[in-house]
Parts: sequence; structure tokens; C-alpha cells
Amino acid sequence: MSKLTDLPKRILIGRALRSDKLGETLLPKRLALPVFSSDPLSSVAYAPGEVLIVLSAAGITAYHFSPWIAVAVVVLMLTVVASYRQNVHAYPSGGGDYEVATTNLGRRAGLTVASALMVDYVMTVAVSIASGVENLGSAIPFVQQNKVLVALLMIVLLMVMNLRGVRESGTIFAIPTYAFVAGVYCMIIWGAIRLAGGHHMSAPSAHYTVHATNTGLAGFAMVFLLLRAFSSGCAALTGVEAISNGVPAFRKPKSKNAAATLLIMGVLAVTMFCGIIALALNTHVKMADNPGVNLLSNGKPVGGGYVQDPVIAQVAAAVFGKGSAPFVFLAAVTALVLFLAANTAYNGFPVLGSILAQDRYLPRQLHTRGDRLAFSNGIVLLAIFACVLVYIYGADSSRLIQLYIVGVFVSFTLSQTGMVRHWNRHLRTETDKAKRRHMMRSRAINTFGAFLTGLVLIVVLLTKFTHGAWVAVLGMCLFFAMMTAIRRHYDRVSDELAAPEDPTEETVMPSRVHTIVLVSKIHKPTMRALSYAKLFRSDSIEAVTTNVDPADTKSLQAEWERRGIDVPLKVLDSPYREITRPVIEYVRGLRRTSPRDVVSIVIPEYVVGHWYEHLLHNQSALRLKGRLLFTPGVMVTSVPWQLDSSEVARNRYKRGQGWTAPGSVRRGEIRPAARAGAAGKPSGGAPAGKGGTGTPGPGDKPGDGGTPVAGTRSDS
Repeated sequence: MSKLTDLPKRILIGRALRSDKLGETLLPKRLALPVFSSDPLSSVAYAPGEVLIVLSAAGITAYHFSPWIAVAVVVLMLTVVASYRQNVHAYPSGGGDYEVATTNLGRRAGLTVASALMVDYVMTVAVSIASGVENLGSAIPFVQQNKVLVALLMIVLLMVMNLRGVRESGTIFAIPTYAFVAGVYCMIIWGAIRLAGGHHMSAPSAHYTVHATNTGLAGFAMVFLLLRAFSSGCAALTGVEAISNGVPAFRKPKSKNAAATLLIMGVLAVTMFCGIIALALNTHVKMADNPGVNLLSNGKPVGGGYVQDPVIAQVAAAVFGKGSAPFVFLAAVTALVLFLAANTAYNGFPVLGSILAQDRYLPRQLHTRGDRLAFSNGIVLLAIFACVLVYIYGADSSRLIQLYIVGVFVSFTLSQTGMVRHWNRHLRTETDKAKRRHMMRSRAINTFGAFLTGLVLIVVLLTKFTHGAWVAVLGMCLFFAMMTAIRRHYDRVSDELAAPEDPTEETVMPSRVHTIVLVSKIHKPTMRALSYAKLFRSDSIEAVTTNVDPADTKSLQAEWERRGIDVPLKVLDSPYREITRPVIEYVRGLRRTSPRDVVSIVIPEYVVGHWYEHLLHNQSALRLKGRLLFTPGVMVTSVPWQLDSSEVARNRYKRGQGWTAPGSVRRGEIRPAARAGAAGKPSGGAPAGKGGTGTPGPGDKPGDGGTPVAGTRSDS
């Protein structure tokens, strides 16, 4: 079976990499920019539209506030970028906001940040993919008609690309990201040249009017509307924190390269955002929350069949001409980069999950690197969460974006607050004047960042909570509760398993050891198991079979006596033809009789080599072992017998030893028992569950070729 699954796996994600190749996967700045900044760069494709949609509630006259909102977003963006440049220098280990908050504000603050970031990463994938599908759907009707299916397929495709490794995915994403940036700048520059030359440019929606759903807004109501438009425009800041979480993926000097990448990203995002807003106003773009009803043509609604193209598509149509080569190019790279914007989350979520797993707040499997040295389990988990969210919300970016940015501003605020405490702590002990001046300047930046992002967080919660932000808050609470419970479980298990400092406190040795060999018929595996059990020199040893078929049981007893085997054979009655329950009840009976005794169960098992042989045997041995695991004082040992077909598997694994990835044995891709020797050669006992690959269990019927265990009849 592993051979069948291994080939597609290698085709999709490539050959496994050795652990010492990790350094070769580190990213230079030119690749780190598209890997970690595709989300904030691509958000300029939908953030301006969200601002105009919110303002449209007060009519077209409210559009003249959009430049001021853009200025506020730019100030916030530059503040956050400057603040995070301090973070990457102070905390280059990759913990990002989580490490800053945990170190300076405590465990609960750190978990709050981690919960917020995990929700935000899931939202980044969902919103980016949904927006990309909508942009692509404006040119391809099939995509618009099947946008949920297309969105799910894109999430899976991105998952596979990231499973191939960080560096390889960065190379794949670099070209479309840079093409998008170049296309947007060309549009802004050409649009500015045409405006300066007196050319009149009109967007496809320029001749429509907007029906104001809230007329005559003034005072507090107008302020609230502007704050809501500002909070929607703040979607342009999502993903900024990803660089601080991904510092370990940069080439040395890591902190310097990460800080430089942050600055480049901030400058690009700010200029593109302002340019698109400016062109949207000059080309008279009209956007509405419910375009079929609130966009009017000659005083009448345009109707439900109208498809509202994103702002960037309408501006490109006005600047280049709809259907022109530059327009098609920009539409294509915009859709592509929006799909790839989810890559920011695919790099941030697994790294954060690995750190949380190391701190025992998430399952430890998330800390393990996969075949391509990426955190594969975290990548797959993120894809599952995003698929569920996209399916529930129908891949509708307008509905999904209401859940957005709450988590990121929670992490912004707590991180910057933590950085202020960080500088305060270091200033108390630093005596060098130059260093103190640098620290005080950094503290001032982080203080202003904490104040501004905290203010924006309040605005976002007030303006978006009832519009869907409550779902994000609920998600954060669920993540927080889950991680707290996981940590409590790991702590409890650690305390329970801790070795005592005083050797006299160790567990009292058992009084006696009873060894039980489970048999079905007399053949080579049974004889080997009996011989192995005798080596234990137990206080007592007996063979046990279950009376599933009376005729077979009598035949076994007769053969046992004829051969004169010096181990007593005990037959367990099974009126309901069960294998597992009689054995479990018998073992528990022994334990009740002598609680201080230990019962050792020996199970002879077959080792097969072909995938189809696994399908021919039931897994009753595994069920029996699983039940015995919950019985105190019981030890289970598997004694493997390699069939001729196991030689095939042994040779296959032997050939593959040159590329075996770390952890392959633990994951079951290479089984020690499969290399124990050729078919039929003696092999020592192996602990339960490690005796052989795909070992069938007790209860196999004649001809199954399964494990020869109590009450079974199998031919070898």
C-alpha cells in the first residue's frame, strides 16, 4: 500500500529532503517578499472597493471622504511597519507577536495573540481565495457560476504547492507577485499621464448613480460611517505581521533582511493603495453594497443580473480600455496574486503552530517537519479550516471580509504593548548612552503603534461586530479554550509520568509473571512464539485458544497431545463466536485473582509484503491489542513471522534507504520488523504494534493467511 501512495506523493511534493538541507531552503529578500508579503500587497485589489462600498450608504457625495480615509490607512500602515521593524530585531526567533506578548505580558496574553493570529490566518486564506475567484469570474463566467468549487480547488492547490517546501513555493509565487506590482504601477503611471494630458477616463460604472440607503447622515451617524469605512480599508494591513513570524526563513543576517523586506512591502502597499483610490475617484467608479438594487441606471435599479467588478478591474478598464492586452494582463495577474496571497497564511500558520506545539499548546505533531522540511501538518490543517469557512460562506468575499482584521489588530495591539514593556525592562539596566537613545526611540515608535492599533481595534469591534466580526471573536475564544485544555492535558501527563527523584519510590516489582501465548493451530509461527515465550523464564506459561469452531478446537487439542508440547493448552469457551472478549475476560480474571502479578501476552503474527494482502485479512489482532492496552498489569509482545512476500517489501525499503526522510520509521514508512530477515528466518519478539507491516489479526478464517491467534484457523 505504501508503494501505491508513495509515487503520487513524490510526484506532487517531490522527493524527501534530509534535515541537513534545511539551510538550503532559506530565502533571500527577493523571494521572501512574495512569500511573506503577497497578502498586504494583494489587499490593494479589494481594500479600496470596501471603502467605497461603505461610503456609498450615504450616497456619492460621501466619496470625497475617501482620500482622507486613505491617508489615515497610510499613516496606520507606516506606523505598523515601523513598529514591526523593532520586533524583528528584538525577537528574531520566529515567535513574532506570540513570543513578544508571552515574554512581556504573560501566558494569557500570548495565548490571546496566538488565537487571534490563527483565526486571522484562516481568514486570510478564505478572503484572498474568494476575492481572487470574484476577480477571475469577471472575465470567465464559468468561474463565477462555480465559485465555491473553484475556491476549494485553489485552496487544495496552494496546500500542495506549500507542501513542496518554502523555497520552492517562493520561487513559484515570485513571478505573479512581481507581475502584479508592475501591472499596478504601470496602470497608476499611465493613468496619471493621461489625466495630466487632459484625457477623460470613465469607469464602466461611471454613468450609474448610487441610491443612498442612509440619507442626510450628519453628526455621530456620519462619524460612525466614516469609522466603518476606515476599518474596512484597514484590510490593507493584514499580513504585515507574517514577516515577524517568518524571520527564521530568511537568509543571514536574518533580522536585517526581514526589516528591509518589511520596509519594501510597506512602501509598495501604501503607494499602490493611494494610487488606486485616486484613480477610482478620477474615473468615477461607483460601488454599492447591494449593486442590483442600489446602483441606478436612468433612475432604475440595474437588477440582480448585474455583476459588480472590483475597483481595480474598473480602473484598469478606464485606463487601458476594457478587453485590451494590458487590461487582460492586469486582470489575470490580479486574480492570480489574490490566490497566492493566501501563501502568507500558509507560511505563518504552520510556523506559529510549530512554536505553540513546542510549548505544548497544540498537538506535538504540528512541530514536526515533513518530507520537504515544511511543517506539513500545519499546512494541511490550515487548508481544512479554510475550506470549511469558504464552503459555509459561499466564497463571498463581502461576507467573509466582515470577519476579517479583528484578529490581526488584537495581535498588533498586544504585540506593541509588549514591546513597550520590553524596552522599559532593558532601559532599567542599560548604561550605554547611544544604546539608550536607540531604545528610547524604539519605545516611542512602539508606544505610538500600540496606541494607534488599540484605537483601531476599538473602531473595528464597534463597527463590525454585528456585521460578522462576532464570528472571529468566537473563533478566538474557541482556539484559546482548546489550547488551554491541550496544555493542561500535557502538563497532567507529564506530572503523571515523571520519574521519581528517590529510587525507593519506584513501582514495586511484580510478584509473579504469567505468560500466555495465543494460538490457533500448530505451525511454524506458533512454534516460534512458544520458543520465544519460554525465554522469559516466567513463573507460569500456557497456550490459549478460543473455541470458535468445536471441530477445529478438538483437532487442535489432538495435535497438541500427539506432538507432546510441554506447554499446557487452555481452551476458552466462546458461545457467540467472539475472539477478543473471551481473551480480555480471561486476562482480567487473572488480574483480579492476583493484582500484583503481571500477565505477558505473546501474539504470533504474519508479515506480508504486497499491498493487496493487507486487504485480505481482518485486523482483530489490532483490536485485541487496543483492548489490552487499557488493562493494567498486561504486557503485549508481537512475534513476527515473515512470509515470502515480505522479501519484496524488505528489498523495496532497502533500495529506498538512500532517500529515507527523518521520521520515516516513526511514521510507519519503514518498519524495523520488515528488515528483520528473509522469510521464515527466526526473528526476535517485537513490542505490540511494531511486529510487522500491515499485520492481520486474530479471528482470520481458513485461507486468510492472517495472524495465527487464539480461535483462528489460518493456513500459512
